[in-house]
Amino acid sequence: MLALNPHETALILIDLQNGILAPQRYPYSSDEILERCKILAEHFRQHGATVVGVNVGWSADQQDFPPGIVDTPTPKPALEEMEHWMTLAEGVVQPGDILITKRQWGAFTGTELDMQLRRRNIRNLVVAGIATNMGVESTLRHGWELGYHMLTIENACSSFSSELHQMAFQTIFPRLAQVLPNGDALSFR
Repeated sequence: MLALNPHETALILIDLQNGILAPQRYPYSSDEILERCKILAEHFRQHGATVVGVNVGWSADQQDFPPGIVDTPTPKPALEEMEHWMTLAEGVVQPGDILITKRQWGAFTGTELDMQLRRRNIRNLVVAGIATNMGVESTLRHGWELGYHMLTIENACSSFSSELHQMAFQTIFPRLAQVLPNGDALSFR
């Protein structure tokens, strides 16, 4: 079991919001991920660790939507659905948690996440959420590049397919983070 100092540790919950939870996810359903992440968050709070809820969203006119010229562009939510689409699922964040809204896959670029963590002397980041190979992976990569001790929990992440999820956890994540099978492998000292 890995024991962390709760005062130097944050749980980063990626994209547990209405618009991203709605589609089917693999290898774990959105409902399973949401429930596991809520349990993790409560465990972190009970031990005095920081919880960060991260959502992705854009302005009402979507002028800040990623403009990249790519083969498979990110689908834009309908304007009339934007507020509901961006809203974090009930119970993900609680009073005292940090809420970060990002405009792209990763939670660091263009946000105040790094500043919020450093001012709290956070060194250990446990990243969980959806999608494994997009928001979770981008956040793990950037956090690792910034010098944080990165961790992730396999059964608290899910993706568009089981294959994408497994590829990330078997080949990419072990080079960026300590990979834990479940939240039971983590404790606080």
